[in-house]
Amino acid sequence: MLKSRIIRCLSVALLSCCCVLCRADTIVLEEGQSLTGDILAEKDEFIYMDIGVDILRIPKEKVLEYEYAVVESSLPTEDVDANTLGPEPIEPWQPPGQLYRTASLQKTTIEKCVEAFSEAVVKVSSPAGMGSGFFINEQGYLITNYHVIERETKIEITVFQKAEDGFEKKKFKKVKIEAINPFIDLALLKVEDLGDTVVTYAYLGDIENIRVGEEVFAIGNPLGLERTVTNGVISTKNRAFEGLVYLQTNADINPGNSGGPLFNLAGEVIGVTNMGYIFFGGLGFAIPINYVKHFIENRDAFVYDKDNPNTGYRYLQPDRRHNKAEPEFLKEKTKPR
Repeated sequence: MLKSRIIRCLSVALLSCCCVLCRADTIVLEEGQSLTGDILAEKDEFIYMDIGVDILRIPKEKVLEYEYAVVESSLPTEDVDANTLGPEPIEPWQPPGQLYRTASLQKTTIEKCVEAFSEAVVKVSSPAGMGSGFFINEQGYLITNYHVIERETKIEITVFQKAEDGFEKKKFKKVKIEAINPFIDLALLKVEDLGDTVVTYAYLGDIENIRVGEEVFAIGNPLGLERTVTNGVISTKNRAFEGLVYLQTNADINPGNSGGPLFNLAGEVIGVTNMGYIFFGGLGFAIPINYVKHFIENRDAFVYDKDNPNTGYRYLQPDRRHNKAEPEFLKEKTKPR
């Protein structure tokens, strides 16, 4: 009797401790259901919740209210070291019908981001020169600059994959040009001879989350120096050139970096590097990620066709006026009354 009473008391005490230490966040849906777990992230359209056995992506439009639990604990707390965090994706998401992926990633160090995503960056070669690019999915689709492949159809992609003694180079020569848009200097390619090769791809970020002064880094092949990492900050997020807006960064961008990714500290691609002043350090530029997403989402409008001279980059201009005399309707307006 005494033994069972002691066990009962200990059980109640343990249950009480668990209730104190494991109070969960709560989400109430419009239809009345209540979800409990840990809210991992809030985005513009979704809330991500860990319910223990899975991670749910809940549309905000379906949420009536939500609140975070106030965790009370008598146990000593320890500061979380940011260096121990990694860019582990929470619920990677692929927009319906699109080729790219997004994810909720934690900010960490450049070192950890490079470790996680450097294999997504490739070298793009053609008879005219060389640049960089990056995979956007596991199917072999990649983004680069238009000027890297301009007027070329013989393209080679070099992938750098980790091996026991460093990196292993794999070259692929069957590369298809899917779409090109020279007006924003972007090209969508696909490696068609991957075979059994599994490629690492990068997640695309959000232009709205970019802040002036935040730390960024680029990976590319400047001047043929493969897998070069340069870092800096966002100098401004709206530098205008010829009617387009660019991200300006003091990370070094040199010939060969063109088409490569500009990452934030979460490992998300926030821009595609395409310009830099060779003789003036600290003046690099990248195409903002919103332009890149728009290009991919509307790739059918820029689809490449080698037999069509107007494909994506050249449009026929109308004939000039042969009769340069003043039009009759203008003469009528200028007659004295």
